[in-house]
Amino acid sequence: MQFADRLNNVETSAIRELFKLLGKPGIISFAGGFPDSAMFDVAGILDASNKALADEPGAALQYGATEGYQPLREQLAAFMATKGCMAVAPDNLIVTTGSQQALDLLGKTLISPGDKVIVEGPTFLATIQCFRLYGAQLISAPIDENGVQTDTLEALIAEHKPKFVYLIPTFGNPSGGLLSLERRKKVLELAVKYDTLMVEDDPYGDLYFNAAPPPSLLALSAQVPGSRDLLVHCGSLSKVLSPGLRVGWMIAPPELLGKATMCKQFSDAHTSTFAQATAAQYLKAGRMPATLAHVRQVYAERALAMGNALRKDLGDAIEFVQPQGGLFVWARLTGAGGKVNDGAEFAKRAIDKCVAFVPGVPFYASNPDTSTLRLSFATADVAKIEEGVVRLAQAL
Repeated sequence: MQFADRLNNVETSAIRELFKLLGKPGIISFAGGFPDSAMFDVAGILDASNKALADEPGAALQYGATEGYQPLREQLAAFMATKGCMAVAPDNLIVTTGSQQALDLLGKTLISPGDKVIVEGPTFLATIQCFRLYGAQLISAPIDENGVQTDTLEALIAEHKPKFVYLIPTFGNPSGGLLSLERRKKVLELAVKYDTLMVEDDPYGDLYFNAAPPPSLLALSAQVPGSRDLLVHCGSLSKVLSPGLRVGWMIAPPELLGKATMCKQFSDAHTSTFAQATAAQYLKAGRMPATLAHVRQVYAERALAMGNALRKDLGDAIEFVQPQGGLFVWARLTGAGGKVNDGAEFAKRAIDKCVAFVPGVPFYASNPDTSTLRLSFATADVAKIEEGVVRLAQAL
């Protein structure tokens, strides 16, 4: 069977391959990038789905508009307003099947084979795979504890003139990094200066632990004239409500939204109307603030427990920035004391000790740091986190 040439640019996800090993009895997993199912607001979602069927059964169960179920678009616009994005109207966004589909639509509408796209190094693995599938030449912009290094980013934009720049400014996957307010404004200024589209992926921005993060690029765009027309914002309910609903959204300039809607029509006609109606009723019921407060508290406890355990049990053999939100600790092996300093080798040893994580190399589009790794604290309770880190220390 002869497959499309574009498949030569991608390979199976390293994370999904790792999941095949997770059926081992007694394993503690820090590998997944998903929320803890024990914290889903099942009662609230049940009420919302029942209300969706009771109020508008025809609309909830029938085909719908490709742009999205209008009551949900209205609720999402209101939700964005609570986060400082006051100028978002329902018609400024389309509903996508998770924010993952938004990335695919960007690939379909913007990327021609050979086009250059700048991403963070490291960045979301599925983004690398998606954009490469459409033939993009990916260029990595380095990050530090304050997010993407904007001076280097500017030099890369000037040199490569990319089709667009893709960023996860707030508690990114895998880095957990938080782009500073100063750098956020600089990113928007670069968009205008170089007439370059900026894509802000924001699935984790609501998962902060203490102080709220700086405003999103979208919220800040009102302060940088001309930047709103060069900005795409992708959001999702997957990490804060339920991945199973597969509800995300994309806010973009009208011309791009039109093209994306056309491509979405070709691929799935529309996101599940039943899921959309359920999400709309959930947001309308006003349950989201309490849900967010609960998950923030739980993840904050787990993040703190993981950070304390890593410092206690692995000491100077590992370095990391304590996360202030999101789901991940991004760490680097130092090799101190003759310990292993290769993430892939460490992962193999960890599996033998019945603990799993994801080595960092797959998260780089180029020039990977082989000493890095991603640890998720989302799905293990404090006791399992502490036990899992003890096993990591034994594997090291």
